[in-house]
Parts: sequence; C-alpha cells; structure tokens
Amino acid sequence: MELGEDRVRDLISSRLEKDMSEILGYGDDAVAFEISKEQLLVMHTDALVASTDVLPGTTAYDVGRKAVVMNVSDLLAKGVKPRSAIFCWGIPRNYTATILAEISEGMNRTARECGMHVTGGDTGESDDFFLAGTVFGLVDRQKLLRRNTVRPGQIIASTGPFGLSSVAYRILLQGATATPQIRDGALEAAYRPKLRFPEANAVAEAGVASAGIDSSDGLARSLHWLGRMSRVGFIVDNLPMTEEVRQFGLINKVDYVDLALYEGGEEYELIYAISQDKWTAALDAVEKVGGKLYRIGMATSDPQIVLDLRNMPRRQIQDLGWRHFAGWSRPT
Repeated sequence: MELGEDRVRDLISSRLEKDMSEILGYGDDAVAFEISKEQLLVMHTDALVASTDVLPGTTAYDVGRKAVVMNVSDLLAKGVKPRSAIFCWGIPRNYTATILAEISEGMNRTARECGMHVTGGDTGESDDFFLAGTVFGLVDRQKLLRRNTVRPGQIIASTGPFGLSSVAYRILLQGATATPQIRDGALEAAYRPKLRFPEANAVAEAGVASAGIDSSDGLARSLHWLGRMSRVGFIVDNLPMTEEVRQFGLINKVDYVDLALYEGGEEYELIYAISQDKWTAALDAVEKVGGKLYRIGMATSDPQIVLDLRNMPRRQIQDLGWRHFAGWSRPT
C-alpha cells in the first residue's frame, strides 16, 4: 500500500505520547503552550526541499524568501505575530558562497517584512538542498485562531485569489502554452508569493475572525481540513481567481475552476471564517492596510463541500490537492 502524506502523519502521531499541556492538538499544524494567563507561545515547522519545492528558474534569493513565507504563513493563519525563526540547512557540496549569501538575503528581508528575525539554526551536508524551519510567536489567548472553530452561517474569505501558482507549474513543468502577460503574472506569483502579514495582523488586531488556515495545500484541501475539524460544510458561491487563470484555462482547454480549487495553494493565501455581523469590520480592517478580503462562500451544518457558481452546474468539491509522497491530485 502506498503510504501517502495523511497515512504518514497518522502513523507517526499515533506512536507519540500527547503532551497534555499543549493547547491546539493534532491537525492544527502548529503547537501552542501557555506562558501566562493571557499569552500563548505558538510554534510551527516546515521544510523546503529543493527537489520538490523549488521550481525551475527560481533565484537563490527567492528560495530563501519562500522558506520564510511557508513557515510564517501558518502562524499568521493562527492570528500569531511571528517573533523569531531558526533554520536547519542541508547544503550540497556544489553550492557556492554566492548562492548561500543570496538565500540568506532572501530569508532576512522576508523575515523583516513581518518584524521578525532569523536568529540561528544549524548547517549540514546533504545530497538535496533543504531548509527546515521552526518559527515561533506570541498571541493573546483570546485571539488564537484554530481550525475547529468554524460555525454554520459564517462567511469564508481569503486574502487573495487562487490559481496563478498552478498555472506556473503547468507552464514550467508541463510546457503549457501561455501569453507573455499570463506567464509573467503566474511566475511572479509562484517565484515570489506575497507574505500576508499586514492583512493577518489587521484581522488579528480587529478580532474579527473565528478560525483560520493557510492555503498551501490548495483551496479544496484547506476547506476540507476546516470542514473535518469544525464538523461543518461549505457552499462555495464565489471563487476568487484572476483573469489570467481563466484565459490560461481557455487557451489550454483545462477547467480553470479546477486550476483554482485543486492545483493552487502555493500563493500562501490565508483563509478565514468570519461571522456575518463582523464582515464589514473585517473588510474595513484589511482595506486600511492596503489589502483585500475575497468572499468565498458560507459555512453550513451540512458536512458536504459544494461548489455553486452562477451559470455552472452545482458539484461537490473533492478532497484533492497537494500531498507529499503523491504530488498533486486532480479530478479525473
């Protein structure tokens, strides 16, 4: 039997004793500990591996940037303000001083975008380059966002559109056809994903979200994670995507809806559950920092996750997207 990422996680976690002082528990992709009655310490770890996480043409600077973004993004989705990060470097012998300096510069500048420092780590020799990061931050207890606190009737929204990273993967790895405008936009999104710190900080400070998750495994998988943990379903009646994604789908005769649902995620957008009575305040808070919230749909008591777009047949959203050991899974 093929292991697959979910089975690997279950296999490992089932053999680890639970720390009863840890607050979040399995499935939230972070751990949290009480350091005072008011504050929690929250930590997350993520690894960038060159052979699976770095697209052809990525600069060394952007490798460093992505390593920080992919670690920080999960903390931001928890409402946490990052404070520090450490990285373990696996370095092949053929890497030059110039390459390592550029990676370090990308890490430093990206960390400083959210007021954080990369404060240390370890280095070792490796056949495949990797950066394994651990990032931590502090959050007021009442502002911690979980994945199991979505309630029926709440609005589901994201900090940006989906699909451009999936377009980049198809262009770079499959040789798909694209106009210069589509190609430039897709590669920019994939090579240099936006760090949604201003938006996340605004949402946290305003206290307008009840749950959060980042989209790194794709929109569909992220919705299924929220649905399972909160025991809710969703009706997705709006799918944020750029015109470039639609045009790419038409040019290449692929379903642009699937591009946004199942193959994206590397945009590292944040997905929030927001009560209807706080929606206007959430919009205002994010717009004040130059960002935008995109309404995706509504949480329901029915556990199904349904796509219900205007002028399109209603259909189920499958639990597909990125899984390590299997790659991207798509509707057949």
